[in-house]
Amino acid sequence: MAFVVFVLQLAIYILLLPVHLLNFLGLWSWICKMWFPCFLSRFTVIYNKQMASKKRELFSNLQEFAGPSGKLSLLELGCGTGANFKFYPPECRSIAENRHLQFERFLVGVGENMHQVADGTVDAVVCTLVLCSVRNQEQVLREVRRVLRPGLSLSTDLIKYSSSALPLSCTPSHQPVTPPFI
Repeated sequence: MAFVVFVLQLAIYILLLPVHLLNFLGLWSWICKMWFPCFLSRFTVIYNKQMASKKRELFSNLQEFAGPSGKLSLLELGCGTGANFKFYPPECRSIAENRHLQFERFLVGVGENMHQVADGTVDAVVCTLVLCSVRNQEQVLREVRRVLRPGLSLSTDLIKYSSSALPLSCTPSHQPVTPPFI
C-alpha cells in the first residue's frame, strides 16, 4: 500500500511540475489573473443553465418566509454575479440590485463576522457555492442563525438548515444530509 501511495504522489508531482515551473518563473500568477476570469465566466453560464430548474424549485417558497410586513428581507452570502436574483420573489428586499428586487443595502465582509447585520432581522438567507470557500463553515452558519428571525432557515445549494438546530431538514425531494463540518 505504501508503494501505491508513493507512485500516486510521484504521478501528482510530475503532473504539477509545469505549474511549479511557471510559478518559479513568475508566470503562474499572471496566467491565473488572465485566464481564470474567462474560465469562470464560461463555467458560470453553463452552471446557471444546468441549475435553473433546481433553483426555481428551491426558491419557489421564499415568499412564505416573509415577516409580518409581508415583505421578504433576504440576505445572500456571496451573491457573485447575481445568478439567483431572477428566482427571488418580486418586491423582495435584497442586498443586491435587480429590476424586480428592492435594493436595501450591499455589504462587503466575511461570512464569519456579519456584525453589520442585526440579530434576528433577516427573513431568509441564501448561500449557494459559498460554504466551500469560507475559512470557518461552522462560524458562518452560527452567524446565519444569529441574523435570521427565529424559526427560519438557511438554504444552501439544495440543503436547508433550521435556525434553531443545524441541520434539521432538507428540501422534500432530497434525503437529510449531515454535513461533515457540523
